[in-house]
Amino acid sequence: MENKQPMKLGYLIKRFLPYYKPYMGVMAADLFCASMTTACALIFPMLIRYITNTAINDLSALTFGIIAKIALFYIFLRIIDAAANFYTSNQGHVMGANMETDMRRDLFEHLEKLSHSYYSNHKVGQLMARMTGDLNDISEFAHHCPEEFFICGLKLIVSFVVLSTISIPLTLIVFAVMPFVVVFVKFFNVRMRRAFKEQRKQVGEVNAQVEDSLLGIRVVKSFCGEDAEAEKFREGNERFFRSKKNSFFYMGGFSTATRVFEGVMELTVVVAGAVFMINGKILPGDFTAYLLYISTLITSARTIIQFTEQFQRGMTGIERFLETMDTEPEITEKAGAGELKNVKGDITFDDVSFHYEDGDDCVLEHINLHIDAGKSVALVGPSGGGKTTMCNLIPRFYDVTGGSLKIDGTDVREVTLHSLRSAIGVVQQDVYLFSGTVLENILYGDPKASRAEVELAAKRAGADEFIRTLPDGYDTYVGERGVKLSGGQKQRISIARVFLKNPPILVLDEATSALDNESERLVQESLEELAKGRTVFTIAHRLTTIRNADVILVLTNDGIAESGTHETLINSGGIYADMYKLYS
Repeated sequence: MENKQPMKLGYLIKRFLPYYKPYMGVMAADLFCASMTTACALIFPMLIRYITNTAINDLSALTFGIIAKIALFYIFLRIIDAAANFYTSNQGHVMGANMETDMRRDLFEHLEKLSHSYYSNHKVGQLMARMTGDLNDISEFAHHCPEEFFICGLKLIVSFVVLSTISIPLTLIVFAVMPFVVVFVKFFNVRMRRAFKEQRKQVGEVNAQVEDSLLGIRVVKSFCGEDAEAEKFREGNERFFRSKKNSFFYMGGFSTATRVFEGVMELTVVVAGAVFMINGKILPGDFTAYLLYISTLITSARTIIQFTEQFQRGMTGIERFLETMDTEPEITEKAGAGELKNVKGDITFDDVSFHYEDGDDCVLEHINLHIDAGKSVALVGPSGGGKTTMCNLIPRFYDVTGGSLKIDGTDVREVTLHSLRSAIGVVQQDVYLFSGTVLENILYGDPKASRAEVELAAKRAGADEFIRTLPDGYDTYVGERGVKLSGGQKQRISIARVFLKNPPILVLDEATSALDNESERLVQESLEELAKGRTVFTIAHRLTTIRNADVILVLTNDGIAESGTHETLINSGGIYADMYKLYS
């Protein structure tokens, strides 16, 4: 579950800092260039101060040669400023993009490790918002945060020192406003961060709504659901608007109040400075320099104000990133887990029970079953009896909550997930094809396979013939989720994928449910050939496809109600016999 408590600012920064480590050289150079641009900005008022005081004291001392030297020196400063600014604008942003790339890689790899239950409870649109929008905000934050704080800190310190040399009393009066600004900023930062987090959440909700509606567009159109979907989107869009409106309220209040502070500071400098100058406490040139420095400080304050929004967006992005990264996978490998090698396919359910985290009722309870290697097992029964759940326990898509499940006498929790799942081929009821070509989708079963091996797998799955009739054969693009293919074609390609993998254990979750009679016959023949010498678990509602299974298990809410061969169960006249009469 995600952490619902807001994370402290110091903790967020501490967790984020390691992403700077590979780029410390770039960061050091970036801060050095930032210091150069800051130095150029801070030297200019001193030049004005020198020229003004010299002109007032002795105008003849301000010669053309001196002015020329000052002009050349200032040109030199501007060249340095331009070069330094180019580096910070270019390499600084590249560094931020690199960090964003690293974080997106880590987030994606972590998401792939999370269990099935995580995706049952989280919307893909929300996760996509974290992968894109949140990390983009972090990228900008990663570059600008250290740079802006460094520059503003440097300007504050140098300005305070320089202004103190001009007039300590006036400097103390001006800087007395600063503590109020700090308290004020802290007050608004908390509320802005909360508002931005809610805004990010609503972005994810909008993404999820759009994804859900567009992926199901055929269902929407077939049920004339356009108006209903538009209404749902309108409501979500309105919630997103309200979240943005709330964040704009705090941004507006923050910006307005800060401008008031700026006005107070400027008025203080003008009035107090004028009084000090009248009383001979400071020279006109000093007063001019003072005004320029204060202008520089106010400009920096405005930059910080503008950056505050970016800072809070970055902090919000980091918090949401860490919420996902801190989610522990429910299915993990045991320390020192071994490899599952030379798998024969002997499977034992030893007093197995299972229930989902969010459910109190057991889906499976005290299941005891032993399947010899090479046997074919068919699971039938009413929906909700636990057929799919039972098969999902074999590759550890879920872990048993009681008892143990063993392959060749080894508890599946004692071996690595990769070696376990490499030994199991799964054809799911809900066929999923990736956006790409037919060849690429079948190659998912074994990326190292040759084209000839892919074609052989397709032939054994009864898919080669129709594939060759496609516009580009095996190189035909199937569209997103295989949208350009029929249900039966997609099913046969998914079966070809398992043929190519050639695992010792097969799990077929209604693998032929979408096929017509002729295709079903061809695939069934291929499956029977593939099943030789392998352990096969078949979930089927079409009972004619499992007549030749070595063992048929009838699963109900009470567990395994019946077990035996097709002939035995038919002759017993029980649940299976009634189901066979009904569906055959």
